[in-house]
Amino acid sequence: FTSRCNGQEVTGQPSHPHTCAVTTLTDGFSVVGCIDCATCPLQGKPPTKKAKVLHKAAWSSKIGTFLYSQGVGQLLNGTMTGQDAVATGFDWDTYLTENGFDAAPVTCFRHVPLYSQWDDVTVGLKVEVLDSDAVLPSKVYWIASIICLAGYKALLRYEGFEDDSSHDFWCNLGTVDIHPIGWCAVNGKLLVPPQCEWPGLPCRRLWEYTSASGCQCMAESMKYPFRQGMHVEVVDRTLVSRTRTAVVDTVIGGRLRLLYEDAGLEAGGEALSDFWCHMWSPLLHPVGWSCKVGHVIKSSDKRVDMSSHPTFRKIYCDSVPHLFKKVRTVYMEGGFFQEGMKLEAIDPLNLGNICVATVRKVLLDGYLMVGLDGVETEDGWFCYHASSHAILPVGFCEKNQIPLTLPAGYDRVTFTWPKYLEETGAIAAPARLFNTDCPGHGFAPGMKLEAVDLMEPRLVCVATVRRCAGRLLLLHFDGWEPEFDQWVDYQSPDIYPVGWCEITGYQLQPPIASGKGRTSAGGEGKVGTPLQLFQLKYIHTECVSGCG
Repeated sequence: FTSRCNGQEVTGQPSHPHTCAVTTLTDGFSVVGCIDCATCPLQGKPPTKKAKVLHKAAWSSKIGTFLYSQGVGQLLNGTMTGQDAVATGFDWDTYLTENGFDAAPVTCFRHVPLYSQWDDVTVGLKVEVLDSDAVLPSKVYWIASIICLAGYKALLRYEGFEDDSSHDFWCNLGTVDIHPIGWCAVNGKLLVPPQCEWPGLPCRRLWEYTSASGCQCMAESMKYPFRQGMHVEVVDRTLVSRTRTAVVDTVIGGRLRLLYEDAGLEAGGEALSDFWCHMWSPLLHPVGWSCKVGHVIKSSDKRVDMSSHPTFRKIYCDSVPHLFKKVRTVYMEGGFFQEGMKLEAIDPLNLGNICVATVRKVLLDGYLMVGLDGVETEDGWFCYHASSHAILPVGFCEKNQIPLTLPAGYDRVTFTWPKYLEETGAIAAPARLFNTDCPGHGFAPGMKLEAVDLMEPRLVCVATVRRCAGRLLLLHFDGWEPEFDQWVDYQSPDIYPVGWCEITGYQLQPPIASGKGRTSAGGEGKVGTPLQLFQLKYIHTECVSGCG
């Protein structure tokens, strides 16, 4: 064996050619040493052949620090966070393997960490992975190749096993135990072959893979602009036709726990009312938004004292517009939505239904108040931006073979839009006003993902894409009845790849066991029927693309 170090050529022969480890000298070159005889190192030369490299950082310290910063245990409202959420998480590996399920690829989710780098993550990619079975005083790693991908999850095979799948294992590519090729060399860690009847690997092949170091993408993509104590405006969960002022309490993976400014406190000091949403949610707005567009906002009750809550002692600024996702530009001149126009809209209180609806009021900056036909009070209106995926042109359901929910007294067999428009003396909103663009989004029926239950928005659940209709995805929560299915846009910030909860430290809700009722947000109690669930007077939903 010949190698080069410090400009000098060194020749040697390992005593155990198939049992070797790789470590690093101070000059950055690699050294091969026999595991059974650590005193006989052979100096290696830099690699001459580049292997595929996973383009991400040595995330160990940064992501570990991030998970630790999320805390260990749970929030006072019962939501588990940080390392405890990961430790008690759902076992995707077994669920995918035993059932042969497919998962939506990371490239389908534009708002998640590593989205822009994931095109470089492919089957055959080589990584350095922690050998958790090794019985050694310090952590050791070995090279493995990606056999298949499922969201952030990858099925890995150790280098040297080639066509032997008996020791394949699943790992999350966004966690602390996966590194790009070259990470061990840079950080002085040992590359040690697994001890599970390893078939062997010629030493020369090690040099083909000890190259390059990753870029620090993951840590950057896990930074979020919202901070505890920021003021925002968000939908009022008790009356969805208005907004309320709230304060950011917790940020986990871009999801925000918000406390209403005048929610009141329990005897133990916890806020009586909170609201979860993603920082890109269309229900979330900067302070002053409601006044600017003409939306109703609830005046804060100054008699309610929240000062003893830790979050309200840290209030330091109002949120500003540039922190929020920009809505699509619309032009209100030359033929825009008008009051009285008919359309079809997702029901924000029953997200599996698309209903006959009417534009009730036109606000500023492209926002609309929309009411479902048959619900005439203003309390039942919802706010959508004109570019929202949740408002649809007349005939959308018929075109996509989706049952249209009709006002009381109408029958699906005899209902037609022309006849209904004539009876109500209304006109249909022009189809050109709707955001129905549908580029290839990559989702397909049967794909698995992690999705927020928008009726209980602090829960992220195991879900399946049941069907696709243009931009819309009908999500089914595994283990639940179809009446709990929910329509979302393919760009909704409330859907995530398999493994997202594990990366961010957010607890994933597993499929409910057969025969049990739907559990409440805290995991105890039951909400047994859709009617009970839909009577909850709040929403967290990408379906309302403004504020409801």
